[in-house]
Amino acid sequence: MADAAKAALTAAPGWALAGALLVAGCSTLPGGGVARPKDSCRAEPGQRFLGERASAESGAAIMAATRSTSLRWIPPDTIVTTEYAFGRVTVSYDGDYRIMQVTCG
Repeated sequence: MADAAKAALTAAPGWALAGALLVAGCSTLPGGGVARPKDSCRAEPGQRFLGERASAESGAAIMAATRSTSLRWIPPDTIVTTEYAFGRVTVSYDGDYRIMQVTCG
């Protein structure tokens, strides 16, 4: 048996286990839907901070208002990953440290 074929056969159980764990993390609803966990973050209350100065104090206030468990600041001209993190509020600010956007994730 070729080395590539052996590697594929040994990797297959690992992929099957990963898939099973992924599916096990979700629960199904009647009708076949998937139940997703609820996010604690609520972006709407954070909109009142738009235009305010980004600071430790405003960050704490945004976390409290949005019911978030973590905060991610995004400075100007910064590339960020797009993964969604439950409970996290993301705050973008401009070069003058003015808050431009408040989103969850």
